[in-house]
Amino acid sequence: MRVKFLPSARLFTLIASFVLLSTSSAFAAKSKGLLEFTTVPDEYKAITTLIILLLAAVLFFTEIIPLPVTAMLVPISLSITGVIGAKAAFANFGNQWVVIFMAMFIVGHAVFITGFAEKIGNMTMAISKGSEKRLLLFSMVVVGLLSGLLSNTGTIVVAIPMILAMCSSSKIDPRRILMPVAFACSIGGTMTLVGTPPNGFINTQLDSIPGIEPFGFFEFALIGIPLFLVTIGLYALLGSRIQPKSLPVDPDTEVDLKMDDHGEKVSNYRYHKMPVATVIFAGIILFMATSWLPLIVAAMLGACLMIITRCITMKEAYEGIDWTTIFLFAGMLSMSTAMDKSGAAKLVADVVVGNISSPYLLLTAVCCITVVITNFMSNTATAALMAPLAIPIALGAGISPLPMAMGIAMSASACFLTPVATPPNTIILGYGRYSFVDYIRYGWVLQVAALITIITLVPLIWPFMP
Repeated sequence: MRVKFLPSARLFTLIASFVLLSTSSAFAAKSKGLLEFTTVPDEYKAITTLIILLLAAVLFFTEIIPLPVTAMLVPISLSITGVIGAKAAFANFGNQWVVIFMAMFIVGHAVFITGFAEKIGNMTMAISKGSEKRLLLFSMVVVGLLSGLLSNTGTIVVAIPMILAMCSSSKIDPRRILMPVAFACSIGGTMTLVGTPPNGFINTQLDSIPGIEPFGFFEFALIGIPLFLVTIGLYALLGSRIQPKSLPVDPDTEVDLKMDDHGEKVSNYRYHKMPVATVIFAGIILFMATSWLPLIVAAMLGACLMIITRCITMKEAYEGIDWTTIFLFAGMLSMSTAMDKSGAAKLVADVVVGNISSPYLLLTAVCCITVVITNFMSNTATAALMAPLAIPIALGAGISPLPMAMGIAMSASACFLTPVATPPNTIILGYGRYSFVDYIRYGWVLQVAALITIITLVPLIWPFMP
């Protein structure tokens, strides 16, 4: 994606206003004795966080400056205003998911360079017979089901090389396939306890309530499967109308996957390293599936082994990392931290949830707020925020906490409107050359359908009255 810049004067003004607003707010507060850059009143922090989020959203949606730069302005602004300290603002560059992303980008690039992904692509092309729709639905079903058994993050990072190879073999723009597959991956993860982190957190919350049994390992599938079927059904029926449109190839930003500018495969694959890369790749999947090693350790070990065995060179490893994804994810994690620590997310939730008494309206409000907040902060953090807020309200009203808990868990993972909503959304950003607005344009139909499914079915499966 080639970024279209505004004239330099306007661009400078917008960048300056973003940073200077934060700076002026900080110094204005300091002059009134509100801010010493170490302790800031909670109300000031919450309001300042929401202002920075709004400004960041405008820059993300307009893309008048590169996405990674906007993402970096977020921790800068949060630090300058004293919402969170500088160390906390940039600490997420060491976040485990950032490290996992980098490692799996290297592994995926090695899988391509050795020709293993090409072989898988050719096999899949034979199954789909070159049909884009068959390829799309096949990929969504397989990745979705696997993400329920593995983590959805682990599934998407190992699936991307295969999908890109399938698209190359079938001469299909990967942009058309990757976003629907990422969405299916997120939904697939909702079907089991281990598929997505919010499910595990919700169970931890329920386990602490006397007399309440946590959800069973596959109990999440009672709503996860209908959500998955709705997702597959939408793409089967609507197809290209909700798929991203193809873009002209941009040689400046296209991921180097051993293809020329027309998507044709080139001949310098490292085929003699294919068996080694295949064993390493299979080992990573085995470790992730069995939890013999933590996800981050398995991913980084695989990346190191790909380099040690010379399946990929250090230069190729660096080139294989999608730095836009890394900076975007790490930068916006600071917003997640600020939304939590400043009380901004709780402020928004309290205003809405605190004034509702009907259990159906409460569930609707809880699910909608969860979706909105998750699209701008970690889905696990959102579940951690919403569960302690909604569950006590349900218990106080004499209704079962189970529908509220399940509504939060599902809504936190079924988010499709931004690239930072879920790890699968983030990982495909660079590979698909998507813009921030693309997620809204092609994700809103599924977002609405998922919300309606959750709000309709959850009370039927887990009634409000115990």
